Amino acid sequence: MKEIGIISDTHSYIDDKIVEHLEGCDEIWHAGDIGDQYVMDELKKVAPTKAVYGNIDDGNLRVEYPEEAIFEIEGVKVYMIHIGGYPPRYTTKLKKRLSELKPDLFICGHSHILKVIPDQDRKLLHINPGAAGRHGFHRMRTLIRLRIDQGKPKDLKVIELGLRSKI
Repeated sequence: MKEIGIISDTHSYIDDKIVEHLEGCDEIWHAGDIGDQYVMDELKKVAPTKAVYGNIDDGNLRVEYPEEAIFEIEGVKVYMIHIGGYPPRYTTKLKKRLSELKPDLFICGHSHILKVIPDQDRKLLHINPGAAGRHGFHRMRTLIRLRIDQGKPKDLKVIELGLRSKI
């Protein structure tokens, strides 16, 4: 069993609340718009961290992190990219990629809107953890924790980090 923290859209911001809620995770997955390497350095102090770059990330972050991450953990195939859309309205390119990869979990960010949606057509769980940073139009800063056990994601928890404007 693995405990996973899923975060996105930090936009160069990390605070004690983020760190506190990710402590105890076996891995952290950052779905892009990191903003600054400092954020990743701090997350890596908490747990091994995988990340993809987002549309605001500069050339240095784009060299360090890929556009997409494809990996398996505890029998669950994961596909992570920053801009993903929502089922069933994925872009043509993304529909093709999901059909090729057939992931069990699809992780994205970008919208700053937390959504967890079972995609019945593709037999996957779509997760957007919302935004943990201070920049953007979102009201509540969020992240997600879940467990992966015996090939299945379970015990998903939405964590509210506080209002974006009250930091």
